[in-house]
Amino acid sequence: MIFPEFKVNESNIQTQKEHVLNIIEKNRKKIKMLLDIENKNYENFVRPLQLMEEELGFYFSPISHLNYVKNSKITEKAYNELLPVLSQYHTEIGQNEKIYKSLKKIEKEEILSKDKRKVLKDLIIEFELSGVGLKKEEKNKIKKINIALSDLNSKFAQNLLKATDEYEMIIDRFEDVKELPKTDLEAAKFQKNGKTYYKFTLKQPSFVAYMTYGSNREKREELYKAYVTRAPQNEKLIDEILKLRYEKANILGYENYAELSLKTKMAQSPKEVVNFLRDLAKKSKNQAKKEFEELKNFAREKGFDKELQAYDIAYFSEKLKKEKFDFEEELYRPYFEKNQTVNGLFKFLNRLFKLSFKEIKTPVWHESVKCYEISLPNRLVGRLYMDLEARVGKRGGAWMDEWITHHIDEKGKKIYPIAYIVANFAPSSKDMPSLLKPSDVVTLFHEMGHALHHLLSEVTEPAISGISGVEWDAVEFPSQFLENFAYEKKVLKEFAHHYKTGEVLSDEMIDKLIASKNFQSAMAMVRQLEFALFDMLIHMDYPVDVQKILDMVRKEVSVIKPPKYNKFQWSFSHIFAGGYAAGYYSYKWAEVLSADAYFMFVDNGIYNEEIAQSYLQEILCKGGSRPAMESFKAFAKREPNSEALLKLCGIEK
Repeated sequence: MIFPEFKVNESNIQTQKEHVLNIIEKNRKKIKMLLDIENKNYENFVRPLQLMEEELGFYFSPISHLNYVKNSKITEKAYNELLPVLSQYHTEIGQNEKIYKSLKKIEKEEILSKDKRKVLKDLIIEFELSGVGLKKEEKNKIKKINIALSDLNSKFAQNLLKATDEYEMIIDRFEDVKELPKTDLEAAKFQKNGKTYYKFTLKQPSFVAYMTYGSNREKREELYKAYVTRAPQNEKLIDEILKLRYEKANILGYENYAELSLKTKMAQSPKEVVNFLRDLAKKSKNQAKKEFEELKNFAREKGFDKELQAYDIAYFSEKLKKEKFDFEEELYRPYFEKNQTVNGLFKFLNRLFKLSFKEIKTPVWHESVKCYEISLPNRLVGRLYMDLEARVGKRGGAWMDEWITHHIDEKGKKIYPIAYIVANFAPSSKDMPSLLKPSDVVTLFHEMGHALHHLLSEVTEPAISGISGVEWDAVEFPSQFLENFAYEKKVLKEFAHHYKTGEVLSDEMIDKLIASKNFQSAMAMVRQLEFALFDMLIHMDYPVDVQKILDMVRKEVSVIKPPKYNKFQWSFSHIFAGGYAAGYYSYKWAEVLSADAYFMFVDNGIYNEEIAQSYLQEILCKGGSRPAMESFKAFAKREPNSEALLKLCGIEK
């Protein structure tokens, strides 16, 4: 069998957990054997180390994945029991001086290919960041910190998931929901004792629907307040996480965690990142202020005589957008039925890169999940699972994750990659299919960009194949690049057809969509810069007053003043439960590369075979086998143009 099947579920997850524990023990024994080899070289020492890690990931990934997409007490228990064990195992390997010295010796003595040299260099840095050269007492401290951080990150995510799942706002007056589009209204509606009620939750499709179309301002604030005060127990966890990160950085010889984080990124220093973010803020804030003034004036014209608050923004913005561009997002949803949109994306990728997608019948964790086999004309690429609809027990947001990385195993056999794309689009029902908003289409394209970066790799070393080994502040480049095409007329014409009538989305509607694309783009820009600057600054010192720094950043870059009760940080899982700590700036950093690459396609005709093949070969197929800047220059034949980002967003300096 070329591909394994996803068969992990609640009934066998404990067995899968035992597999992971057994592999850890097997790996420990194998490390002792590897260290006994007299003449160590890349093939007999470095490759086995990589393959051991790949095998461990093969068994752990489905447990982690299931815990996020089908969360229950059983999945949570298995996942949480493994985290400290894995953390201890990885720390003890990372602190093994015998392995480290062997790697350094191989680096010094063996003439290696560029790929292998990159693997070795990355591994050596990893060991150094694990504290390999430290005294025993300090090594133990790092070990304890890593285990504690792993546990805290998991608790943060679980608190957020539970808080999101538990909250409901019930409305019994039609007057309060009268402006909601039919699809959102139907999704919220339920009957009890012969009476009609409407239920809204903190899950994205439901939350966004009421914030955008909810007529009752008090109810909007009620829902907003619940959203921005979710998981208050995370406040204590945030302080513990920041304290441990700072302590770890100090033990490893760094001034702060931001410095430690940047060791494996493109950016050279926290100061460089802060300057980059502040420069973007400076160039964007004037336009953001104008956009906000326009919104306030519009609300006043509509008879709104109060001060515009954060929970009013989406509601009045939607109305202004409709009036200004004659654009109404809801009118587009019938043209973006989920399956049709997915197939349209496949069709676009076939024209662009000659990729083919074939649906495969294979075990999945939920009936709405689909699996596809992907090919290029000359080779099989890999498999992709797509889980796109919101449901209870599923973590919010959208992401791509990998199960298997493209590589050559110890027997010389080619191992094909597998990835998952997860989103939380409006769920389908017996009466209504899942209909996507234009912003959902952008999300779908974005996550597909990540998936292609992982799946299309031709690199045979697992540690630098796909997204492995790619600098964190470059990893968003292929995803942001692809999402830009969700607004291209030629692309939309391929698949934006009404799910009932088959009518193609008209030129007029597409023109309105494109015209509205950069609506409030400067406000959106400064909002992202607020998150990124906050993230970097809280990781540059300790102790820190998190709220004080957030207030300071908002004063500096924001144009919307949120209510005092807003505790956005309690749900900032990207940096407190994901991999973006002192790295959230990556979205904007990578967007410079993605905007520049996108304009190369647009300026030369989207379906330019030469440019598409260059992007495919130099960016997607190379994975993490070389620095991202090298890959960009190999593709573009020049340095990136930093002005491309402002141009893409329609921001005039």
